[in-house]
Amino acid sequence: MGLLRGHWYRGGTSKCWLFSADDMAAHAGSREEIRTLLADAFGAADARQLDGVGGGTSTTSKAAVIWPTPGGEADLDYLFAQVGIGDPSVELGSNCGNCATAIALYAVQSGIVPPAEGITRVRMRNLNTGAVLSGTITTPGGSIPTSGLARVSGSSAPGVPVRLSFHAPWGGSTGAVLPTGSVTNEIAAAGAMLTATLVDAGAPAALIPADEAGIDLSSMAGNLSGHLPTLVEARASAGLMMGLRKPEDPPQNAVPKVGVIASPGNYIAADGRPIAADSHDLRVRMLSMLTPHPAIGLTSAVALTLAAALPGSVVAKALAPAHAPGPGVPRLLRIGTPAGVITTEVMTDENGQVTEVALHRAARHLATADIAVAQTAELPA
Repeated sequence: MGLLRGHWYRGGTSKCWLFSADDMAAHAGSREEIRTLLADAFGAADARQLDGVGGGTSTTSKAAVIWPTPGGEADLDYLFAQVGIGDPSVELGSNCGNCATAIALYAVQSGIVPPAEGITRVRMRNLNTGAVLSGTITTPGGSIPTSGLARVSGSSAPGVPVRLSFHAPWGGSTGAVLPTGSVTNEIAAAGAMLTATLVDAGAPAALIPADEAGIDLSSMAGNLSGHLPTLVEARASAGLMMGLRKPEDPPQNAVPKVGVIASPGNYIAADGRPIAADSHDLRVRMLSMLTPHPAIGLTSAVALTLAAALPGSVVAKALAPAHAPGPGVPRLLRIGTPAGVITTEVMTDENGQVTEVALHRAARHLATADIAVAQTAELPA
């Protein structure tokens, strides 16, 4: 096999390998061939991903294939891939906002979207879920940014500022914001029934009260090892109820996202910093593949934000009291995560429905490389 050209970016708190569709087509045509190629390129079969370009963690084992779509609904389409760690699997069932942040910067730096005077807006369609996102980048005088001073919780490294927006309609994976039609459901996990809000916005997610799962969010420094089997079982049950898989299908590790929610309170971040109760509106820990997420995925943050707007949801019940703004007026939701507090900006229409969720992120180009892909690994059926 010839060399595969890839572009390595940091987007928010993730690292993503980005591939142009033309470069990928020289090696893989179908989605199955893309899955096999990425598993080999990342060295997915090895937990350290030693013989590939993967980073050995769920937040650094990601890729996207990008198709320019001039004149279309968006400026580009992209297929997101979550690459396995320790097994040669590649899941194509979800989206990643941090990678979308990187894709927006890549689109400007590669010429897919020419820089405009002042600001440049990149519209992106996620082929996995049908979701439409936009990334807004400052381009003074039509210049292309290569560095910046923007920082995000979970990374001390600066980058080019990117305002990333997720746009309605929601329910791209299942067809509805509430796939079961109910604001809460009972799901089976570890021999118990847990209350959950199953929501599809940004990504499908199952959100569970932390106290029901027996998880204390006064400290987010632990690895949740004793609770992982329960959360993994909850994901499997939620996936069936949301129609993301059939009973005969094996559970997926990437979707639905699963997390535990608690009301605001003083807590210790993963790096040992104390986080005050008045700095956030709720607390959350999410699962990323089979390990706790070190911060929060942006698609999970969007799901959380939409759930917060649904009266009676697990998230709405955990929220700190706040003044609700009028229709069309943006409001902020402050989310306490293991990496600190992140904020989503919420826009609503005249009926109070959420039409856009935006986050301020940062991205940086790390490298462009020709990847020598190892021998093909056999993907699980």
